[in-house]
Amino acid sequence: MSQLLKEKIIKKAEDIGINKIGFTHADPFYDLEDKLHAQQEKGHHSGFEHPVIEERIYPEKIFDEPKSIIAIALAYPSKMRNKPPRVKGERRGEFARASWGKDYHFVLREKMDELIAYIRKEAGETVSFKPMVDTGELVDVAVAQRAGLGFIGRNGLLITEEYGSYVYLGEIITNIEFEPDQKVSFGCGDCTRCVDACPTDALLGDGRMNAQRCLSYQTQTKGYMPKEYRRNMGHVIYGCDICQIVCPYNKGIDSHFHEDMEPDPESTMPELKPLLTISNKEFKNQFGDLAGSWRGKKPLQRNAIIALANYRDFSAVPDLLNVIEKDPRPMIRGTAAWAVATITKKRPNQDILDFLKEALEKESEPETVVEMAEAIAELEIHLEE
Repeated sequence: MSQLLKEKIIKKAEDIGINKIGFTHADPFYDLEDKLHAQQEKGHHSGFEHPVIEERIYPEKIFDEPKSIIAIALAYPSKMRNKPPRVKGERRGEFARASWGKDYHFVLREKMDELIAYIRKEAGETVSFKPMVDTGELVDVAVAQRAGLGFIGRNGLLITEEYGSYVYLGEIITNIEFEPDQKVSFGCGDCTRCVDACPTDALLGDGRMNAQRCLSYQTQTKGYMPKEYRRNMGHVIYGCDICQIVCPYNKGIDSHFHEDMEPDPESTMPELKPLLTISNKEFKNQFGDLAGSWRGKKPLQRNAIIALANYRDFSAVPDLLNVIEKDPRPMIRGTAAWAVATITKKRPNQDILDFLKEALEKESEPETVVEMAEAIAELEIHLEE
């Protein structure tokens, strides 16, 4: 029965647009235990992970009598078909590929709900399921690797034979027992391109990372971005694709299976200056469907300010001064002051320096006071040269 049901599920998965599906047993992920505890002790976790390590390792702690886990993968695009036209003087940011199109959490959940409804119809009402995507307890890549979808590369991402690492992952714990699929062997060999290319040395080389140093994590924080990461961020205002772009398995990969995942150019490569003063309603209308909007507009506005500084866009200085004068959020004002100093230090201006000094007198939030004082000191050094 279970083998026939498995074959039917595989066929149904194909019919509803699931690109890869695999089955594995629900035994604990013992090999993760030491790794997860070591990461936590070293402060390498991002804080976005499920907080209870035991529940990430032992499926029986989150599901009654688990027998199998079904892993699925949806392939997403790596190239934009229609980029916004280039306009002189117009600076744009960019969202990493995993935030193109409709938020993948919803897309995957819809596919899994459809698959579960089919399995329930075939197997009866006594079967039970627990689906999860990204924010669930289990480690997606560990489940997917054990279920035979691919292997975990040195960058910590699942790498599939057909779609490279450009895949979204989800899994379903169930009380149905299926024959497990074969685990895929490690396929990176001696290649360390992702490790070598990571600008912040976040990758540890064995599939683990210091998530605190990952640019993808840094673009999602809500406070000040530490200065050491700002230049490395470039103009990608959400996420980071560097370790994927350099991976040999991703060469030539560009999947276009799901219309929901196709990027809207104006949302995934937005103009930066309008982002500085975008209203909550405008933000929701333009970015609300993207996975990259989950932290709200504040981190993206901060990142837009940093991107303008990285462009050294002198035309943005009036916009940034306006932010310093009118934005109610200290962190945004402080980041804008840093950006002004970064852009204008090659052409220091006494009026701008005086403006920043006046702004500093109104500040009381400690980090913002330091940020503005350092920006002022930077400009004073260059004015004296």
